[in-house]
Amino acid sequence: MVNAREKLDLLLQLRPDAAAEVEWSISGRPIAYADGISAMEQRIAAIATGDAPELVWLLEHPPLYTSGTSAKPGDFVDSRFPLFQTGRGGQMTYHGPGQRVAYVMLDLKHRGPDVRAYVASLEEWMIQTLAAFNVRGERREDRVGVWVSRPDKGRGHEDKIGAIGVRIKRWVTMHGISLNVEPDLSHFAGIVPCGVSDPRFGVTSLADLGLTATMEDVDVALRQTFAEVFGGSTVCLPDLGV
Repeated sequence: MVNAREKLDLLLQLRPDAAAEVEWSISGRPIAYADGISAMEQRIAAIATGDAPELVWLLEHPPLYTSGTSAKPGDFVDSRFPLFQTGRGGQMTYHGPGQRVAYVMLDLKHRGPDVRAYVASLEEWMIQTLAAFNVRGERREDRVGVWVSRPDKGRGHEDKIGAIGVRIKRWVTMHGISLNVEPDLSHFAGIVPCGVSDPRFGVTSLADLGLTATMEDVDVALRQTFAEVFGGSTVCLPDLGV
């Protein structure tokens, strides 16, 4: 079946009257979840009023689980790490070292107020980033995120390598994506990731696929492909220092 998101106009390009630059910050140490959310809330409020430009913030969290608005209590199966309730869409997910989290704060008033197209654009961003490492990431009609076919595990087996969780306030986006570079995949066993319990569907990472890409390599690819998908240019900031 052709995925409906494949047929969307994926590129939420900037309108001519919008700012051409998106700020870009990379944190060099793990950011506590509550601190990250607080900083993001403050920034999107400033973006909404026109007092700050759009921002993409790349970071890692210490090991933790988050629960989205569609999460089911039974999907939290092991309390080895703290669980945070969050207003983003989606279900349960894991964040931790070795996973690149990108908090994406874009003003959809200047890009097109279309949530489905925005989600498809985030998927496309990860797909193009993975392609830089010769990994074929794919969409699935019934599962948001980016998946990798795993015929080596058996017929019909697929693993998720990139997750998406989105919240929008005043048409400014919050949360974003997480891409598995080299996390401890056993940590995902504490939840039913994104509510997908079918044993054919697991999680993977670039390292699990046999690639030796560093986080810095992934960051370079993310920045290059962001401009291709979302348009405009990026300007690097110092670490936000949260």
